[in-house]
Amino acid sequence: MNRGIEDVRRAIRDIPDFPKPGIIFKDITPVLEDPGLFRAAVDSLSEPFTQSPPDLVACVEARGFVLGAAAAYRLGSGVVMIRKAGKLPHKTRSLSFQLEYGEDTIEVHEDSIRPGARVLVVDDLLATGGTLAAAVKLVESSGAELAGISVLVELDFLKGREKLAGRSLHSLIHY
Repeated sequence: MNRGIEDVRRAIRDIPDFPKPGIIFKDITPVLEDPGLFRAAVDSLSEPFTQSPPDLVACVEARGFVLGAAAAYRLGSGVVMIRKAGKLPHKTRSLSFQLEYGEDTIEVHEDSIRPGARVLVVDDLLATGGTLAAAVKLVESSGAELAGISVLVELDFLKGREKLAGRSLHSLIHY
């Protein structure tokens, strides 16, 4: 059965007060669990990049790993993991950034992204933009060319897009 992005939208469930009171978490696990919805999501995330596939897809921890790795497979690209500090075993490049409720650090293996490589950054959700902006800075500071950013969900009211101004951003579902 062919599934579309509206089917994906209907499957995403709201979890109130997670991870803290006042937050409504957008849970994409029902999308990942359904083969047709998962395929629709990955195909839609990848579609704008099929004519000129990137060399690498940089996947942001953790749900971005699932979506990004599948998108990389579809595009014929390699996969790079962008992780929280202390999770990668080899020498890393890191970047600290502000979150709405504190500070965080993400890392990538220092030899994962070659200068001149075209890199697509994939994550599940764009909220305030801190994590994705940091991921993009890690990619660009490696001497790579940003092919674009692709996310399943964008929370428009948090204005995360503003932190990614001037970059190609592809969002499938807007809330």
